[in-house]
Amino acid sequence: MTTDTLSTGTLRSQFNELKHSFEDTPYLPIEQRLALLKQVRANIVTLEQDLIAAVSKDFGYRTAFDTLVGDILPTMQGLAHIIKKLPRWSKPSHRSAGLSLWPSKVSVTYQPIGVVGVIAPWNYPIQLALVPVITAIAAGNRVMLKLSEFTPNTNAVIEKIFAGELRQHCTIIQGGSDVASEFSSLPFAHLLFTGSTAVGKLVMAAASKNLTPVTLELGGKSPVIVLEKADVNKAARALLFGKMANAGQICVAPDYVFVPKALEHQFIKALCTLYKKHFKQGVEGKNLTSIISPAHYQRLLGYLEQAQEQGAKITKPLEQNQQDGEKHRMGLHIVTHVTDEMQLMQEELFGPILPIMSYDKLEDVLNYIRLRDHPLALYILGQDKQAQQYIIKQTLSGTVAVNDTLIQVAADDVPFGGVGHSGMGHYHGKEGFLTFSHAKNTLVSGSVNPRIGLLLKQNKLLIKVLKWLYVK
Repeated sequence: MTTDTLSTGTLRSQFNELKHSFEDTPYLPIEQRLALLKQVRANIVTLEQDLIAAVSKDFGYRTAFDTLVGDILPTMQGLAHIIKKLPRWSKPSHRSAGLSLWPSKVSVTYQPIGVVGVIAPWNYPIQLALVPVITAIAAGNRVMLKLSEFTPNTNAVIEKIFAGELRQHCTIIQGGSDVASEFSSLPFAHLLFTGSTAVGKLVMAAASKNLTPVTLELGGKSPVIVLEKADVNKAARALLFGKMANAGQICVAPDYVFVPKALEHQFIKALCTLYKKHFKQGVEGKNLTSIISPAHYQRLLGYLEQAQEQGAKITKPLEQNQQDGEKHRMGLHIVTHVTDEMQLMQEELFGPILPIMSYDKLEDVLNYIRLRDHPLALYILGQDKQAQQYIIKQTLSGTVAVNDTLIQVAADDVPFGGVGHSGMGHYHGKEGFLTFSHAKNTLVSGSVNPRIGLLLKQNKLLIKVLKWLYVK
């Protein structure tokens, strides 16, 4: 069921309906889960062009490339991985019982937990909605999916994906912040939220009243470190892709860059040259996605204006076609001479603005990063393996990518998640299956079990043996 304005009673009713459905079948057979996932996959294939057109309409203009590479392909890749691995993930994990529990056997069995809530953002409205949902369904749960109010056209297509039998396993919810607030207060078995840190705190506070465990996929300011002997052109190419994909509206987008002082001028020049080559028409080109709304566009302009007023230098790779307020489109803006007092160094940018700072000593860079909230992503550009490993060990971040940007998120067989202010918990791959499952300690004893009799008698010999084994 879908709605634009929901009362608390209606939300509760939909939740209870799913809960009763789950209670009727608390362990959905693996074969049935696989059939549901394959139906999701078939529906996405059928609706591919509808999805591309809908997302573009919601953004004002979004390149088909951004929707395919950033939304549809990661979702399909994730589906294929889950379908392949689910039979193995769902099997009991046999563990060692130890001599003290002989002759019993112990294992961990994975059980569905109930109704899972998912709150999806607008920036990748397909992938960030569907991947948590398909993972929760794979674990045998029912799902309530709250979609972003900023993507109504995409939401309408997602409704079609979950038509028919799938509607019994995933209920789609629409609405604004008031609906999201009520949604967060439902007694879910687990709640996954993707969005800003500020809203994530509110979601966690609401969930805590029901002791609902949460997975928070947030964001923050993800730094880039260019190493001293880096190939400037290769580093600039990787960075440009990471910054301009989806017009920088990505939770793991490079947010600011540290460049060795000796390479700063050369690095900025390389960025500008590459930008002119790949985005030579700027905001008039067909390969540049719009900022999601006029309000977000004005927010970015405000950052630039304030930084310039406070002494920052703004470099525009093109002399024209850098901004279009009517279409809320923006090209790359490189900002140097930045200070911590500037808003663009305090807030997550979520746009094609790139602050660059120069450094003399790598340790100064690491101190700067460590003194701030842990980022969702950290990027290292350069071939010095010793420096790479040193940075990885000396910093704490949700993810790390070396000589690449963004695509660490697309790795299906590893967990994805933040740390501290950039998030809590993991999903993707097996870790996602575990997030939405209860790992049940399961002990099985046979008909012959002398241990019970010895324990009842408080047998002194048994106690001596156990002390000899463990108390030493």
